[in-house]
Amino acid sequence: MFDIASGELLLVALVALLVIGPKDLPRVLRYVGQWVGKARRMASHFRSGIDEMVRQSELEELEKKWAAENERIMREHPPIREYDSLPPPETDAKPAEADAPKAEPQS
Repeated sequence: MFDIASGELLLVALVALLVIGPKDLPRVLRYVGQWVGKARRMASHFRSGIDEMVRQSELEELEKKWAAENERIMREHPPIREYDSLPPPETDAKPAEADAPKAEPQS
């Protein structure tokens, strides 16, 4: 993230030990660690917000492309109107069993 080499990190730790002292160093490092954690969480939250906005934008773009393609297909292949004028199917139809002859046992 900050591109710090191990030698530079060792130098910073040595200066911190000399300036802060061995007694207060753990408390200071814990405090610094808390702030680093907060900064990472904020960066992660910001990154996820940006990713969500990009996803929403891509989704809207795909919906527009889908609507345009659907409109083009409907223009090229309009619905068939002759099916609209067909009469409705009969609802008084008898079951097929009523027309069939009765089966009788053979003797």
